[in-house]
Amino acid sequence: MLRSQRVLSIAALRGQHLRATDDTATPAAAVPENLRKHTKYLLNVYARPSFVVNRGERCYLYEDTGRRYLDFTAGIAVNALGHADAQVAEVAAQQARELVHTSNLYHHPYSGQFAELLVEASNAVRPGCFSKVFFSNSGTEANEAAFKLARKWGKFHGKKSGDQAKKTGIVAFTGAFHGRSMGALSATATEKYRAPFAPLVPNFTFAPFDEVNAIAKHITDDTCAVIVEPMQGEGGINIASEPFLRALRQRCDEVNALLIYDEIQCGMGRTGKLWAHHHYSPECIPDLLTSAKPLANGFPIGALLASERAATVFNIGDHGTTFGGSPFATRLGLHVVERIIEPAFLEAVKRNGDLLRAQLEEVCVAFPEHIAEVRGVGLLIGVEFRAPPTRFIQLCQERNLLLVAAGRQTVRVVPPLIVNEQEIHEAIKIWRDALEALEAEQETQT
Repeated sequence: MLRSQRVLSIAALRGQHLRATDDTATPAAAVPENLRKHTKYLLNVYARPSFVVNRGERCYLYEDTGRRYLDFTAGIAVNALGHADAQVAEVAAQQARELVHTSNLYHHPYSGQFAELLVEASNAVRPGCFSKVFFSNSGTEANEAAFKLARKWGKFHGKKSGDQAKKTGIVAFTGAFHGRSMGALSATATEKYRAPFAPLVPNFTFAPFDEVNAIAKHITDDTCAVIVEPMQGEGGINIASEPFLRALRQRCDEVNALLIYDEIQCGMGRTGKLWAHHHYSPECIPDLLTSAKPLANGFPIGALLASERAATVFNIGDHGTTFGGSPFATRLGLHVVERIIEPAFLEAVKRNGDLLRAQLEEVCVAFPEHIAEVRGVGLLIGVEFRAPPTRFIQLCQERNLLLVAAGRQTVRVVPPLIVNEQEIHEAIKIWRDALEALEAEQETQT
């Protein structure tokens, strides 16, 4: 293609983009074209409904057509402050005008400030728990950093001289989800995620979740780390018991292994406390903690928090990232977390979480043939159905409520942390309407 032809082609594409985003364009006509481009140009790795959202506000998403959805997925527990938060937008705009990226070749003001906030806010609840932070771009990357640190820990903390080469085992649990990179996938037990990509990273093994009696068998002198979600998200909103986490801590101390809490979904205010493990006793504290989803309210960032003894393992050159901890990401994170950790904010999460769970339990009582159980803490709630809830989720979407599944038969309820009573009541009404519609459909099929 001649240069002049390429220029004309690029100009035509720009013109298409301008027309597609012009307020005078017909939104309904733009939707099929957007979907066509998704199908033609994007890798086919997501099963998405056939509509396009182009803006959001608080707990709502809007289609190109103007149709409004109540979003109880929050971008999979990401948009803690809701969509298009005005303060977040202002901070982003200001920082974009000043400095976006430097790489980690140089210091900038915000990574140190944000790390200090995460460490000091955590230590205010559990004194001395964390000492250092490593910033990444995602939760998966934070977990990868934890695994690298743990493997190096094992090389220097074998039971006796000569054993170090053996101390490479990392124990994870059934129902866990830690990401889709090769290392994080190796720590994810669900076979449908793992099987197509074997062989995975060696020396990852799995123990049954929340079974105290199985701990000693699986965590041995060859174990360098144990990774667990105190409250599982993708696995179906499964809450670890106090005795289980306490026994994990004790066993890790016995074999000199690091205890890693993956709080990517359950942490940072989602349960009404800063971290999910703050619902448990101080005897359950971890050595490492990974966080990501809500840290910058939708902008990609992850964090690994390390205790003082664990942090000493990493030296200059042991790990790194080009984009992690950028001025833009950490400035946003600093703003978002400062708001989330306010006592009044966390109290509102607890209060609204209690209301939402109570109303879902009433729905469970009203529709016992469909719903088996409601479980969760704060605004991390799982509703266990008696059959796969695919059709129910579709019926809710048709009624303008967005939900997402977890585990085999669980509906995950993770609205923005700013959800209010009116929005909760609106969601519950749709739940009831959708269940009634589901019953009517099933009656006509019998």
